[in-house]
Amino acid sequence: MKFMYFFYPALPASLEERKRLRPIARHTEPWQKMFSEVAELSRMAEDLGFEAVSFPEHHLHTEGGEMGSLPLLTQYVISQTSRIKVGPIGYVLPGWNPLRLALEIAWLDQLTKGRTMIGFARGYQARWLNPMAQKLHIGASAISTMQEDIDARNREAFEEVYQILKLAWADKPFRFKGKHYEYPSPYETGTPWPAHQWTRDFGAPGEVDDNGNVQMIEIVPKPYQKPHPPLFQAFSMSEATIRWAAREGLIPTLLASEPKQVRAYAEAHVDEAKKYGRELKLGENLGVFRSVYLADSHAEATRMGDTGLIGVGWQQCFHYFGFTEAFRLLEDEAKYPNKQPLPSSECTMERLEKAHFALVGTTSDIRREMDMLVENANPEWFIWQSDQGYAPLEQVKQMLKRFGKEILPHYQ
Repeated sequence: MKFMYFFYPALPASLEERKRLRPIARHTEPWQKMFSEVAELSRMAEDLGFEAVSFPEHHLHTEGGEMGSLPLLTQYVISQTSRIKVGPIGYVLPGWNPLRLALEIAWLDQLTKGRTMIGFARGYQARWLNPMAQKLHIGASAISTMQEDIDARNREAFEEVYQILKLAWADKPFRFKGKHYEYPSPYETGTPWPAHQWTRDFGAPGEVDDNGNVQMIEIVPKPYQKPHPPLFQAFSMSEATIRWAAREGLIPTLLASEPKQVRAYAEAHVDEAKKYGRELKLGENLGVFRSVYLADSHAEATRMGDTGLIGVGWQQCFHYFGFTEAFRLLEDEAKYPNKQPLPSSECTMERLEKAHFALVGTTSDIRREMDMLVENANPEWFIWQSDQGYAPLEQVKQMLKRFGKEILPHYQ
């Protein structure tokens, strides 16, 4: 098993401080403190044997949480470490120009000699994605079935950008005409290029035609890792997404945590990959996303979660995007029939632990949950969401150190 430490990069502050400094993200000092914490924890993770550290991509959070994952943050963390892979899970594809993103990733991979990785996401936060993707008339992926048309357009843009990235990293020039993008531009006539003889003599064969128009384009540099860095799919909650990732060779990362559901998704992943000529063992090229609270007692570990990311980020923010639905229990059908959404009061440490998303307690408690996970699905990647910025730094460091020394070596 490989281990990844996942940050929701947060400006370190208590709720009282966030209210007093409102909006805290306007102040420089908390940003500098966050950079320092992320770098220190990344170095610790590297020393303890973690394979990678990662972040989400989110923007415009004046409250000071989930502070983005642009290539510059990845490059900064790489500069502060020596071995560990670094990258976002993931870039929100509908919000990116595909050529710009292909170039950013390839440059970063070359500059760091292959120390980056890539995750892709569809984007669920309208607050920033809708403004950034407005020229495509794309919005965030839908939470409600009442927004199925919005959701379909989001998926359409996601898959088109993904197609272009794969073409861009191949060792040949390409043409592409989709609903949102076309290359060359304009596609029908090509792009006029005065220096066509120079390109005809020294550029990629086929780039320019006899009339001096660019008819194919080629992205350079190519990534350092061939054909590209490892690809992850962000936090999957449906079998359709699992099967898409299996077909495309991405590593899906499961938010779902109920053991039978995890097993079913792992088997669907193997089944779909086989249809496309890829023989995978159960759990190979598969990741799970989990929370960990490790302490001297179960009560202390629970308290740490209640006052940390779950008690703050999950209960006050993430829940409202439908994530608690991944942790529905059998008894919920009687209380909330017909898939009635769970209220925020149900986003608790008790629920997340019972659903096997939050691993809570002593070393033996965590080991017992890890053993169950290995026996049930044996995922290649274990991704631990960090409490950085939501809990005191020393507490976060102590948990990371204990996990690295008492848990991680038994599963590598």
